Amino acid sequence: MRALGVPPAGGWGSAGRKSSYWAYVGFRPVRREGVPDAATGRTLPVGALVARRDTLHRLVDGDRALLPDRACAILDRMSGLGFSPDYVSAQREALVLARALVPEGFDGFLIQLEHWREDAEWIDLTKRGWETEAWEPDDPRIDELASAMADHYLSNPALLGNPASLRAWANASTEYRLINSHREDQAPISALLTALTETKLRSAGVPVPRR
Repeated sequence: MRALGVPPAGGWGSAGRKSSYWAYVGFRPVRREGVPDAATGRTLPVGALVARRDTLHRLVDGDRALLPDRACAILDRMSGLGFSPDYVSAQREALVLARALVPEGFDGFLIQLEHWREDAEWIDLTKRGWETEAWEPDDPRIDELASAMADHYLSNPALLGNPASLRAWANASTEYRLINSHREDQAPISALLTALTETKLRSAGVPVPRR
């Protein structure tokens, strides 16, 4: 018996046709020049079929259908670095919102995240920041951690984003506020930590949009 999906040596065409005449999508042979589209009746090239297949694969993966591969790689890297599923989910939502609301600042946001994930101290500070949800709002460690975060940003300007990205976000303060506060009710201490860090950065002259 022939293995499923493996064509005979001469292809699944009639005698005399070359095997290169066929392209294979799944287990069904398809002419290279295309197949009829069920909805429109128009012939679709194989490239369009492949694109549709890739789109379906992304739709199966939930929010990833809304993000480019580069952003998905960043999220995968976060999981690999030991960030909690809740944190990665929050970052995924922020990326989706940023792409929709501030498209001109989206690439800069990705660059920031790529810098952040390669910075061991930033990774440690961020994990500590996520743990603050177990602290009381008046815990003095929150302000101490905010100072440590602000100092690290100021010592590593690339973490703040490039000039074009900073301008894009500075001109989108309303959108920034929506993105930054989209999980505020679920993580109020983390939101407080972020607000304190931003205040310290503004005091140092960094043009962080206001919440």
